[in-house]
Amino acid sequence: MNVLFLCKGNSCRSQMAEGFARKYLKGARVLSAGSRPEGYVHPKAIEVMAEAGIDISGQRSKGIRNLPPLEWDVVVVVCSEEDCPYVPGKYHEVWNVPDPFNGDLALYRKVRDEIECHVKRLARRLP
Repeated sequence: MNVLFLCKGNSCRSQMAEGFARKYLKGARVLSAGSRPEGYVHPKAIEVMAEAGIDISGQRSKGIRNLPPLEWDVVVVVCSEEDCPYVPGKYHEVWNVPDPFNGDLALYRKVRDEIECHVKRLARRLP
């Protein structure tokens, strides 16, 4: 199963979703990308994910055009649909999670926890 998480900068939200999906979606190929990638994973995202026991420091920020040519089984837009172009997939969801980019650690933690809940729900629905 190929799972893709999209957001605008691929620096925070989609990176956190990718990290949680690697934990909860065993056996799935999980990637993330952005419509306008920042080019790095935000240090605060790395920090709050480490607090949750997940290391995303090795993940890389990338654009949609840099994705391998895969057929996506699941495509999740973590931000709003307006911020990300359509990527074909068998199943689509939009989570519309707030962007913590310029926020403090408390906001990053809140966003992290919201994303974890979404990923757990997604994992329960998928085969």
